[in-house]
Amino acid sequence: MAYDDYTRDPAMRSTHTDADATGTLNTLISTLIDSVDGYQKAATDTENARFAEMFNARARERQQAVTRLQAVVAGLGGEPSDDGTTSGALHRGWLSLKEAITGRDDEAIVKEVERGEDYLKAKFEAAMTHKDLPAEARAALDEAWVSVRAGHDEMSALKHAID
Repeated sequence: MAYDDYTRDPAMRSTHTDADATGTLNTLISTLIDSVDGYQKAATDTENARFAEMFNARARERQQAVTRLQAVVAGLGGEPSDDGTTSGALHRGWLSLKEAITGRDDEAIVKEVERGEDYLKAKFEAAMTHKDLPAEARAALDEAWVSVRAGHDEMSALKHAID
């Protein structure tokens, strides 16, 4: 008889493997790298000095989260991601084209940053459902989640303040 996780003896059921954990964390790393790049681009593009400092601060904070998650992936025996996602690069390219045609507008920049925060928050919420991550992966994920949630809330408030 073939066994799967539903018919196997409970003591023999598979758990979240280190490979699963590194895959989950690498997805978040790539998305966080997109966030760093997006914040740096927004800081360069905005004409508002307060926004630029806010964006640069978030970029630095996200880079710290990237570094922490990369260390955990390496500690689990995986190869840490060091690139953003293709969709993130395409999005930044589209924004550059849009800016060339319509010009830079702080309201539009803030809206795009907040849209990126929504995407990142959704990625983290999905990862948070993985209840059986190794302890070091869970701790790094929880730590990064605090930054992601705070960044999302800050950018959402900023967007609504300038609407």
